[in-house]
Amino acid sequence: MFAAIARVFRTPDLRRKLLFTLAIIAIYRLGVYIPAPGVDYSNVQQCLAAGNTTGGLYQFVNLFSGGALLQVSIFAMGIMPYITASIIVQLLRVVIPRFEELHKEGQSGQAILTQYTRYLTIALGLLQATTLVSLARSGMLFPACDLPIVPDDSIFVIVLMIFTLTAGTGLIMWMGELATERGVGNGMSLLIFVSIASGFPSAMGAIATSQGWGVFTGVILIGVAVIALVVFVEQSQRRIPVQYAKRMIGRRTVGGTSTYIPIKVNMAGVIPVIFASSMLALPSMLVQFNTGSDGTLPGWAMWVQTNFSGSSPLYMATYTLLTIGFTYFYVAITFNPTEVADNMKQYGGFIPGIRAGRPTAAYLEYIISRITFPGALYLAFVALIPLVAFVLINADQNFPFGGTSILIMVGVGLETVKQINAQMQQRHYEGLLR
Repeated sequence: MFAAIARVFRTPDLRRKLLFTLAIIAIYRLGVYIPAPGVDYSNVQQCLAAGNTTGGLYQFVNLFSGGALLQVSIFAMGIMPYITASIIVQLLRVVIPRFEELHKEGQSGQAILTQYTRYLTIALGLLQATTLVSLARSGMLFPACDLPIVPDDSIFVIVLMIFTLTAGTGLIMWMGELATERGVGNGMSLLIFVSIASGFPSAMGAIATSQGWGVFTGVILIGVAVIALVVFVEQSQRRIPVQYAKRMIGRRTVGGTSTYIPIKVNMAGVIPVIFASSMLALPSMLVQFNTGSDGTLPGWAMWVQTNFSGSSPLYMATYTLLTIGFTYFYVAITFNPTEVADNMKQYGGFIPGIRAGRPTAAYLEYIISRITFPGALYLAFVALIPLVAFVLINADQNFPFGGTSILIMVGVGLETVKQINAQMQQRHYEGLLR
């Protein structure tokens, strides 16, 4: 391992890219602790120390911002506006034909879609910044804390805070793109990786303090097993063989090669879990905004609070069903068997034993529907690990080895190693890992 790292740093170009990426990460983590203008930093820290701030509405966004949301820092929005904008633009390809045309145009079309994603990111950042400032100003960001987060709530200060938080979102997006172009690549994903990984030490320390070293050791062993499971499934794929017929182009014979279509077990990635978590955050949001000034709740809000908490069987069952449903939905949107079959037919490709055209599309659809089911069950199982841990060992829902966090961290880690490995093979004919 250390020899492999030494080989990376002995390559000047790769060393420069790696150091540039580390510099971007350092700047990003520094911005997490710089408070937004108008925020009383000492009061924020006292409210955080009082606890009762990591559940419900804020847990998900705070996870992706590396704790910046509840710090009310200049990077409080984190990378979530960009993630949301990217998902929306991808889904709009199904609704708006122009977006699908741009996707098929190659690099020039992708550049236009990227520009649309940037504009939408800023718009969503402005909307979310307004919401966060409103919550901080009204005291609903820390319901159990009476200290003022924004002592001076004049119009000038509020507008300055909103524009600062929106500018922070734009800066994070720009740094992620810089890390992709001039660093080791995968810049946005690396920033998400760092945000999630930054919470691991505190989460593990809290488990060791509250549950003891025996439970801590058990959590470590469970974590190793979960990581091994995630790596195994993420690397698993069904390879559909494809044969290309020989064709004469002028005096040359082309084709006649054999290849395969890799169908991953988890084609949807982490998106279904994000969708399901976002949907289940809506009831908590409604309860939050319907809480009386004296802390009382209406009857329906009490039912929602009781039955849609992390330890509730109804919540777990709904989470599982939503994850499975969104997995099928997202795979159906991102993988078009008819389009793949038409492309194969256009270039003279066929699956052995299957006729080209509609039979090929029907066969691919059959394979996708069968392989998506175990992938959906796998996502639901990993997503439920933090909730089960909350019931069994009384660990909070930020249990580090499960849910969205472990899926993203392992996925980004595998992709980054692949990219570094490819660059090493270009220069030394051997990869990062032998």
